[in-house]
Amino acid sequence: MSESPPTTPVCYRHPGRETYVRCTRCERPICPDCMREASVGHQCPECVSEGRRSVRPARTAFGGGAAGRHGYVTKALIAVNVLLMLLSIASDRGGDAAAGGSGFGGLLGGHTPLTDWGAVLGLAVFPDGTVGGVADGQWYRLVTAMFLHFGVVHLLLNMWALWVLGRSLEANLGPLRFLALYLVAGFGGNVAAYLFSAPNSATAGASTAIFGLFAALFLIMRRLGRDTSAILPVLIVNLVFTFAVPGISIAGHLGGLLTGAAMALVLAYAPRSRRSLVQLAGGVIIVVALVGAVLIRTAQLLAS
Repeated sequence: MSESPPTTPVCYRHPGRETYVRCTRCERPICPDCMREASVGHQCPECVSEGRRSVRPARTAFGGGAAGRHGYVTKALIAVNVLLMLLSIASDRGGDAAAGGSGFGGLLGGHTPLTDWGAVLGLAVFPDGTVGGVADGQWYRLVTAMFLHFGVVHLLLNMWALWVLGRSLEANLGPLRFLALYLVAGFGGNVAAYLFSAPNSATAGASTAIFGLFAALFLIMRRLGRDTSAILPVLIVNLVFTFAVPGISIAGHLGGLLTGAAMALVLAYAPRSRRSLVQLAGGVIIVVALVGAVLIRTAQLLAS
């Protein structure tokens, strides 16, 4: 009885193609179109996909996602600030929203209906006789103020700093941790402005968060063992600028600086074994402390 000749293997995905190459993982025959280079030999598309799912995604030194190197959060924050500046100018109906205000020799813009709505304001009586401010329950101002600006020059200065600082920090911390740092620092600066500014004084700008980023960059670079000699002079110049130029919220800048430093310490020095939990808990503690300070200040204003 004669034996039947051996059959030539065909690709499991393309039955019409003969091949003698097999996937090194599942040993199924694969044609050149289905070959995927592996550390040893070739693998089929299904084995490559399965291998990718089993590999843990790359993380930064502080537990963040590697996607931070693309700077998506930094770009999104800049886009939000620019969009709100355009809305602020539109709400002013031809006023001094873009420039022509009282600050910076007239280069800064003036108040607009949007900044009046969202700037940090302790407690004030408006021209129509209504009362408003954080003490009157408008807590949203402590967040919205970090996205509003008095004019285009004010916006450009802050966005340039955000672009320079944000990309480096986001790459090292990851998108979520960087966003948390930015929001907590901005919130802390606005809380400081509420605590120490006159109740009827309105303040706004991303500089509360920006100063927090300055402090964070210094601490993060120190934690990584990198040179920080170029950061301190820039920070000192900005602090001098804060105290020397009239109309700048000193409390807001210093509050953002200290809050950003506190948040950066939590992110940078959390123990690796329970890093995410400690980072989350540390951020929550900082926010709760700030909320407590707001409650105390509110009680003081309402009692006076």
